[in-house]
Formats: sequence, structure tokens, C-alpha cells
Amino acid sequence: MLREELGVEATLVKGSGGIFTIAVNGSIVAKKTWSGFPDEAEIVRAVAKAIG
Repeated sequence: MLREELGVEATLVKGSGGIFTIAVNGSIVAKKTWSGFPDEAEIVRAVAKAIG
């Protein structure tokens, strides 16, 4: 979805313990919280804001 919406590539970096974090150039822009995972639209908005 990031490729289609913003023209950027995403890389999966495996973690442990249920970690789900979205970072752009080392800065966290979205992550899993106690209430659950961010949806696709939230992720796209967060990445778009981070890349300007």
C-alpha cells in the first residue's frame, strides 16, 4: 500500500514480543498500542506526514 499511495518501499525487520513499529529514517511514526494495530490508512498518513 505504501508503494501505491506514496511511491516508497517498506522493509520488514523482524522483532520479538509482539513489536509492531513503523519508522521513517529512524523516527517512529506509528506503532501497535494496547488497543491494537494501526490500520492501513493510519500508517499511510503517518508515513506521508513524515516524508513531507
